[in-house]
Amino acid sequence: MKRRTLLGSAAALVACSALPALAQEEKLKVGFIYVGPVGDGGWTYQHDLARQAVEREYGDRVETTYIESVPEGADAERALTQLALAGNKLIFATSFGFMDAVMNTAKKFPDVKFEHATGYKRADNVATYDARFYEGRAVLGTIAGRMTKSNKIGYIGAFPIPEVVQGINSAYLHAKKVNPDVEMKVVWAYTWFDPAKEADAAAALIAEGVDVFMQHTDSTAPLAKAQEAGAYGFGQASDMANFKPTPRISSIIDNWEPYYIRRVGEVLDGTWESHGVWLGIGDGEVVIGEITDAVPAEVKAEAEALRDKIASGEHHPFTGPLNKQDGSVWLAEGQTATDEELSSMNFYVEGITAPMPK
Repeated sequence: MKRRTLLGSAAALVACSALPALAQEEKLKVGFIYVGPVGDGGWTYQHDLARQAVEREYGDRVETTYIESVPEGADAERALTQLALAGNKLIFATSFGFMDAVMNTAKKFPDVKFEHATGYKRADNVATYDARFYEGRAVLGTIAGRMTKSNKIGYIGAFPIPEVVQGINSAYLHAKKVNPDVEMKVVWAYTWFDPAKEADAAAALIAEGVDVFMQHTDSTAPLAKAQEAGAYGFGQASDMANFKPTPRISSIIDNWEPYYIRRVGEVLDGTWESHGVWLGIGDGEVVIGEITDAVPAEVKAEAEALRDKIASGEHHPFTGPLNKQDGSVWLAEGQTATDEELSSMNFYVEGITAPMPK
C-alpha cells in the first residue's frame, strides 16, 4: 500500500533533524501514523477526524502531518523515525501492533513525546491511551440478541488480542441475557483493514445462518455484505451512517477528539506527562451511535438504559457469576473483573463454542 510522503527527499529529512529545538512561538508539529487509509470509513477515519479537530482547536499554533496505511512491524518504526526527523515533537501511533516500534523509536528520540493507542508499554516519553470498547459491545450485544431470528449472532475479529476477545465475550454475555437461545459464531480475519477479507468473513458468518453480526475490523465491507444478505450489522469505530437504517442499526463510535485536543494542549503549555488511560462510555470516548427505527422501540429503550447504567458505573459488563469456556469459575457472584484481568483476557466465556486461536 502507498504511504503519504512527508518531504521530498531523505536529505531534507536529515536537514530538519539538525534544526534547533522549537522556539516557544513556533508551531508545534504533531505527527500521526495510521494502520489503514484515512478513507477506511472506520478506525483510521475516526482518528483523522480527531487530528482535524486538533487543527481547528489550536489553529496556527500547531501543524499536523500523517502517514497512512503503515503496516505493523518494521515499516512502523521507519514511519515514526521519519516523523521524528521531520521535527514532530508529539507523535500519535494509532494501532496496537505499533507498540514495539514506538518503544524502539522513543529511545532514539528522547525529546519527542509519543502516544500509543491501545498499547501497554510506557516510558518517560511514551504514554498510552485506550478505550473500553467492551462497554459498547455490551450494548450492541443486547440489540443483537433481541434482533436475531435465527438465534445465531456473529463476530468478525481482527486478531486474537485481549481488546478483541473482551468485545466478543461482552457481546455474547449481553446477547445471552436477553436471549438464552442465542449462539455466537466467530470468524477471524487476521487483519485490521482488508475489505476483501472482511467481506469473506461476513459471508462465512452468513453461510452459518448468522443474521446479526458485529465486527472488530475497520472497513465497511462487512456491512455491504450484510446489505446483500438482508442481515443486520453495526458501525465499527465510526458511525458508518451511509448504511442506515439497515443493515447498520447502531454503531460504536470512537471519539478521540477530546483526548487529542487535551494532550496537544498539555505539550503546548508544558504539562504533558506519560500516563496510561482507559476511557469508556462515561468519559465520552466510547459512543453508541443512533439506534435506527429498524430496532423496535422497546429494544432501543433497553439498550439505551444499559448504556446509561454503564456510563454511571451502575453496571459493569463483566460481573459474576461468570465461568470460562472450560467451565472453570472466573468471577464469583457480584464480583467484577479488574482492569488487569481484562487487559490479559485470552479466553472465551462459557457458552461460546468456537475454539480460541493460539
